[in-house]
Amino acid sequence: MVGLWSFWCFSLLALLYPFHSKFLAQAEITSPKTNSRLHRLEVTPLEAGATRKPARVKVSPKVDNRTDLFSGFKTESVFVDVVDPRYDRQMRKDLHSGLGNEAQIGKKTAPNSFKRLTASSKKYDSTFEDSYMRPTANTLLENTFPEIRKRAARSVAAEYTEILDRSTNGEGQSKDRFLETAQGIANSRAEYRRTGEDARGSNPRQSEPHLDTSTFALSGDSAHNQAMVHWSGHNSSVILILTKLYDFNLGAVTESSLWRSVDYGSTYTKLNDKVGSRTVLSYLYVCPTNKRKIMMLSDPEIESAVLISSDEGASFEKHPINFYIQSLLFHPVQENWILAYSHDSKLYSSLDFGRKWQLVHDDVMPGRFYWAVMGLDRESDVVHIETRIAKSRAQYVKCRAQRCTEANRQYLFPGHVDTNSLVVQDEYVFTQVTKSGRASYFVSYMRESFNRMKLPKYCLPKDMHIISTDEKQVFAAVQEWNQNNTYSLYISDSPGVYFTLSLENLRTSRGPAGNLLVDFYKVEGINGVYLANKLVDHQVKTFVTFNKGQTWALLPAPPTDVAGNNLHCILPFCSLHLHLEMSENPYTSGRISSKNSVPGIIVATGNIGTELSSTNLGMFITSDAGNSWRQIFEEEHNIWFLDNGGALLAVLHATTPIRHLWISVDEGKKWDRHSFSLAPLYVDGVLMEPETENHIITFFGHFSHRSEWQLIKIDYKGIFNRRCMDGDYQTWHLHNKGEPCVMGEKQIYMKRRPGNRCMLAQDYSRIYSSEPCLCRAYDFECDYGYERQADGKCSPAFWFNPSSATKSCSTSQSFLNSTGYRKVLANNCKEAGKNMFSPRRQACRPRPPRGLRLSTSQGELSAIVGSNVTFLVYLDEGDSLRTNIQLDFGDGIKITYSNLSRTDDGIKHIYRATGIYRVTAYAENSQGSDSSSLFLHITSPVERVYLSAPIVAIRGKEANLTAVVWPSHHRTLTFFWWFENSSEPIITLEGSISYTFLREGINKVTVQVASGSTVMQDSKVITVKEFFRSLLLSFSPALDEHNPDIPEWREDVGRVVRTALSQVSGFPEDQLLVSLYPGLPTVAELFILPDIETPPEHRRKSEEALERIADIFVTALNQGLIQFELKADIRIIVYITQQTLAPLVDSNAIHSGSAMLMLLTVVFVGLAAFFIYKFKRKIPWIHVQTEDSHEKDPEVISTVGQNDNISKVKLSEFPSQKELMEKDLEARSRGTLATYLPFTAAVDS
Repeated sequence: MVGLWSFWCFSLLALLYPFHSKFLAQAEITSPKTNSRLHRLEVTPLEAGATRKPARVKVSPKVDNRTDLFSGFKTESVFVDVVDPRYDRQMRKDLHSGLGNEAQIGKKTAPNSFKRLTASSKKYDSTFEDSYMRPTANTLLENTFPEIRKRAARSVAAEYTEILDRSTNGEGQSKDRFLETAQGIANSRAEYRRTGEDARGSNPRQSEPHLDTSTFALSGDSAHNQAMVHWSGHNSSVILILTKLYDFNLGAVTESSLWRSVDYGSTYTKLNDKVGSRTVLSYLYVCPTNKRKIMMLSDPEIESAVLISSDEGASFEKHPINFYIQSLLFHPVQENWILAYSHDSKLYSSLDFGRKWQLVHDDVMPGRFYWAVMGLDRESDVVHIETRIAKSRAQYVKCRAQRCTEANRQYLFPGHVDTNSLVVQDEYVFTQVTKSGRASYFVSYMRESFNRMKLPKYCLPKDMHIISTDEKQVFAAVQEWNQNNTYSLYISDSPGVYFTLSLENLRTSRGPAGNLLVDFYKVEGINGVYLANKLVDHQVKTFVTFNKGQTWALLPAPPTDVAGNNLHCILPFCSLHLHLEMSENPYTSGRISSKNSVPGIIVATGNIGTELSSTNLGMFITSDAGNSWRQIFEEEHNIWFLDNGGALLAVLHATTPIRHLWISVDEGKKWDRHSFSLAPLYVDGVLMEPETENHIITFFGHFSHRSEWQLIKIDYKGIFNRRCMDGDYQTWHLHNKGEPCVMGEKQIYMKRRPGNRCMLAQDYSRIYSSEPCLCRAYDFECDYGYERQADGKCSPAFWFNPSSATKSCSTSQSFLNSTGYRKVLANNCKEAGKNMFSPRRQACRPRPPRGLRLSTSQGELSAIVGSNVTFLVYLDEGDSLRTNIQLDFGDGIKITYSNLSRTDDGIKHIYRATGIYRVTAYAENSQGSDSSSLFLHITSPVERVYLSAPIVAIRGKEANLTAVVWPSHHRTLTFFWWFENSSEPIITLEGSISYTFLREGINKVTVQVASGSTVMQDSKVITVKEFFRSLLLSFSPALDEHNPDIPEWREDVGRVVRTALSQVSGFPEDQLLVSLYPGLPTVAELFILPDIETPPEHRRKSEEALERIADIFVTALNQGLIQFELKADIRIIVYITQQTLAPLVDSNAIHSGSAMLMLLTVVFVGLAAFFIYKFKRKIPWIHVQTEDSHEKDPEVISTVGQNDNISKVKLSEFPSQKELMEKDLEARSRGTLATYLPFTAAVDS
């Protein structure tokens, strides 16, 4: 795409954007204050918005239409993390802006800090998640290597850096700053550099070409500390500059100015009156598909509005909005379609370039939304979204931008995914699911169903970062179980499912924000050539591959240094090592660069020796894609490609102001010095349009810390004398250490003859000819399950059984069986005759099903009742088309499929009841059968637990305890019972238990109920005695009307009743317990306890005394003497629960039959009472304890109580009159007939 770096946004805190020739750039310039002094800053990258192919997953995102608050272009942004906390607010605000972008391969991978799967950009950059927001597609500029990169007083796109410089420091410049922009030379001795013979005795000014320059100062904006610059490109002469003053104390932009040039920056006009003199602008966006369309945001602290221009800023219209835009994502094709992400995690869409907005979805994860990929998604307005549903849990949602109601949403991944894990990039959709501390990675290819990504069996990844999805293949950096500071490079097949190892122990490091950086770089313009830094015996060395990772070799060092002295660097003991960071700032060149327009040329910072170093760095260049290298500078420089790659521009890293630059037209063999300013300039940035015909460079900077912004326009067309003709080109042959076949073909490229001062045609063909070669071993990579041996052959790994991997015959009578090799994607070799590497066609043989596997879609063995459970059936061997599959869900439902292919999307089933179900898959064909089972736990959340237990128990006798759980569960709960002071619980799968208390006193019982990860509990206090007496109590009906049925109320009423009983009888209150039971009608039980000081030898007398006391209580209760006041006008009478028997004889003869019937009823009831006594029948809701001193020891009769919090018991649920009568007769038969003795009966002394 024409127009590299079309948008520049310079920021004091280093909002640095990595760039690529296909994309537009935006950055922010910031200026130091008058007394500023630069500080060393830590750079934290963030993605800039741009039109891009969507990307993400801990996968580094590729450039997309998403713009940050500084950009609307295909570029990336980087943020400087300032240690001083007072800058945190602005930093966070700006960090919100970057949401999607393309990064180039070779930039250090910057994965997210939340251990999410991250995806790479189209150009192989990896992403990271900044500490505030989300994964981004950029890499760090500082602290990637031990050395400090110097920075000028105003760093291009260094917003935070320059704001800090301008607001906090005194005079001079810090030695610790690093250069973000094109810096010149520091002194006259270093100003002119040539190599070899050219370095001796040549006068640099004799052949200095002419440069046309002009300077413009932005008058009146010297106080402004931030600037955003946009150059439309495509030979447009319009440049827009937005300058602003950010007040750190207020945390807001307080002033702004908009400038416009229509003559490539020679002059500028201020446009404040056109946008509104009182309007404060905060950000500027440019539509990537129509750069005439501009959108600007007003500062939301003052007003929330967008200003729109369709004529490159010649006119604007203002539209208010009711939300705060944090980032934008432009559609890759439709110029008016935009997605906007708000500060409250809502996603909006506009189909008219921001004039009207409509809510798409709320609770959207930042940076996890993508426009449709054209040609893959059916509708162009489709949006892919990751929405948060709980902490660390999200869902993948697909819908249309302005029709995203619940009914129109699609949930394409079966189940939840990890937050910050969705990536939509090219043909792939990636996501990640973590279970039991281990992450599983899933991929959808060509929008088909998701498949688990398969690495070698014992790779056991701890972390994964997808670096690239170019050429329908996935490159992934994987940290294996036994790796700590290194990663391994894996390469997939086309669907992105099966991965094989390419290179072990890639060098990694951590950025200031904790983000991961992986050293891996793709050489632009040459297919299959990559560079990587690998850790070998604790030394980092640079390796190159010419066959897409099949073989790797050390880089040969140059034979001589820049002065022509022999280096005597012999492989493998000595080699060339390169720093592989791509520039995250489009106004600096980065430490390594290459371009599609100049295939074979790579310029990089590095050193010669046994390992990569951060000292003694120089600049090196190769013209043949890395086969041979030359040193061009002894010190580190910024180097750019000019004139479609035909010339090189170099500027030395320096901390002083400069006025010279260097240009080479012969691939760095000779460098000419040029002056671009009469006075030395602190350079903040170098802007250019390298793929246009205007040959213009713009230097941004300032003459002093008190000066205005200076914009120096440089037209370098004067260094050329004509346009190139056919005779100005020459050919060169691509090779790999002399081998002419690279990636399966012989390739011949064209380039301008070094030294010719002619201008390259933008559309001239770089490839002269290409001829396919016959396929050989290294045109193939090892297939899944195979490993490359020392002799170069692929052999099965010890864990892999090749026969089990044979594909089943699904559509024909033969199939292609792997030989252990698969052809490298994008390799163009030609197969001739019989090839030992290509898959071989074999006849289908009927085979019985083997290796049948059954699992749920997410690998879980539990589900919530009523939810949709998806089962997946896999068959390792067998004829899938002729094998019947039966699935028994374990709940009485079975389903049968005629062949396995019908189950590809999973088999869904809903369980309506809790329980543990045995699910069985059964496969059968004419040759045999196989089966597989799993046990699935269907649960529902536990909401309440109530422990039903007697409040008094007899020592040495079993007491029944029951945990009542709501809602009810069946065989899916675990109960933990804690008794007395035990250190270990009793664990049961049932909710009831019998327990024998062995000591008298107060004992606390706790039951815990575990359901999945949820644990709830209830406790009761039980008094344990040798013996006791108990009576069942009832109350006046009025009490039921005021019974809220909560534990506290029952405790209070029990306490009042206990006090009343003690007052009437004179019996000590501490020997009485009253327990009210849940539900209605209100029922209580009175427990009469023996004196704690009664010696064992007086037990019999004590028992008799308790019986007499019980008789006294019965008499008092029958006479209505036990009362208490519930409210001022409501008195409650406590009764003994009993039945009044009908008279045996009626005086009326007419009713003699009825009397006889009643008599028979009494006899029947008496017999019933006898059997009840004999078999000790338990009455619901009652804990009755009596003692027959002549037969047995006292026994506790306990039943299950209801939950304290459940609904009140209805009257119909309470024991019937007959049951109550039976209980009363039982009590009488066991010694409580004394209930009817006169109240005045004396108590034996």
